[in-house]
Amino acid sequence: MNEIKLPKLKKIDPSKPKRKKPKILLLSDDLRMSSGIGVMSREFVMGTIDKYDWVQMAAAVKHPDHGKIMDASEDARNHTGVHDASLKIYAFSGYGNEQVLNEIMQIEKPDAILHFTDPRYWIWLYNIEHEVRQKVPIMYYNIWDDVPYPHWNESYYESCDLLMNISRQTQNIVKNVLRKNPKEDWAVQWVPHGVNQEHYFPITDEHKVYPEFDEFRRSFGNGKQYDFVVFWNNRNIRRKQPGDVILAYKTFCDGLSKEKAEKTLLLMHTQPVDDNGTDLFKVKNAICPEYNVMFSSSRIETKQLNFLYNIADVTVNIASNEGFGISWCESLHTGTPIINNVTGGLQDGCRFEDKNGDWIEFDTSFSSNHTGRYEQHGIWSRPVFPTNRSLQGSPLTPYIFDDRADFQDVARAIRYWYDMSPEFRTEAGQAGRDWVLGDESCMSAKHMSRKMSECIDKCLSKFKPRKRFTLYKVDRKEQIVNTGIVVK
Repeated sequence: MNEIKLPKLKKIDPSKPKRKKPKILLLSDDLRMSSGIGVMSREFVMGTIDKYDWVQMAAAVKHPDHGKIMDASEDARNHTGVHDASLKIYAFSGYGNEQVLNEIMQIEKPDAILHFTDPRYWIWLYNIEHEVRQKVPIMYYNIWDDVPYPHWNESYYESCDLLMNISRQTQNIVKNVLRKNPKEDWAVQWVPHGVNQEHYFPITDEHKVYPEFDEFRRSFGNGKQYDFVVFWNNRNIRRKQPGDVILAYKTFCDGLSKEKAEKTLLLMHTQPVDDNGTDLFKVKNAICPEYNVMFSSSRIETKQLNFLYNIADVTVNIASNEGFGISWCESLHTGTPIINNVTGGLQDGCRFEDKNGDWIEFDTSFSSNHTGRYEQHGIWSRPVFPTNRSLQGSPLTPYIFDDRADFQDVARAIRYWYDMSPEFRTEAGQAGRDWVLGDESCMSAKHMSRKMSECIDKCLSKFKPRKRFTLYKVDRKEQIVNTGIVVK
């Protein structure tokens, strides 16, 4: 009979209880979705799940899992390798309400709330912020697009204990909106979106996925080989300017010989027909019937999307306002150069610099570089400065600039990259990749998760619950004047 060796037991120190991770309640698009909000939610949740337990109020316009509660902890453990990963998802259609929040808070007892999307969709949260902040802090990952400074958001920003901002312009917007009642520096931080470098990368013939990529590339476009591919990866909505992209591509092709034009391609990864956008099939047939425009409309895995970026020679984003614009960052991770409209967070991707070579800062006197005040930029980008700026608005968003790039300028930017040698495009793309992975830009998923966890930890340590009531000393004379009461 073999002797059984028992493990040595460690004495338990009762003064050192088992570490309990803070629990964060996330209010955002369902992290399983492919929207920009959903993808980024997934990245920072998975990137910080070793430090926090996560619960999500998972929103969608028409959620297929509405009313379901899903324990995704095992999936999170398998994905991250974190043995105690905890993730629970409450799925619902729309953007929730006070009742849903109160019920979830009673069940889950979170240590903080993190809100991530447009504040207009969650107005009810800010209407009850005093009640919520008696228990837990409200943290907001702010995505605001553009100037003028949205002063109507002031009450939202003041209702937050922590404001993390996806772009340098967004951070400046928040600071200027809160100029009358500024927050401490730690409470207004720049935390840019970060792309997972394990998902987006340049594919060489030595990479293990190369055989699969090569087969994908050979079958791409019905086997036709293209010398130059322009890639556009966005939702088909008005502010993304899909029609102008087609018009710009047509203008670019008009400047080529027929033989060269036949070997170029505009690849648009989007739904070609969208009620919030247009019918791109009809746009293509009317505007650009003689040139190659291909639509990729199926939901594809991240692996295939990485393939498309690697096939492309340049990626275009000319949205008329944009909080960040994740496609350009994904593109640079793959080593593919970019064309960006100079608006909102798209400016970050250009890395405009001053005369000393330093990355420009935004302030009260300089809220945007759309006029081209600073022209020098990273070699990986070809910025397009908007030629038309109109003030748009709605009852919920009274005003915001719509920065529209001229399609002819976009065509010239495409031609710039076309005229560059493949070697230069590779060099420029690699410089962009090095930059987004570096400590200056902090645009990898690891950077985003690290910066976000630093901000969250700071907020948790600084948080002081609101008192149920606040006592005020009222001047009796002032009270009499304001009420109109006459006292003898």
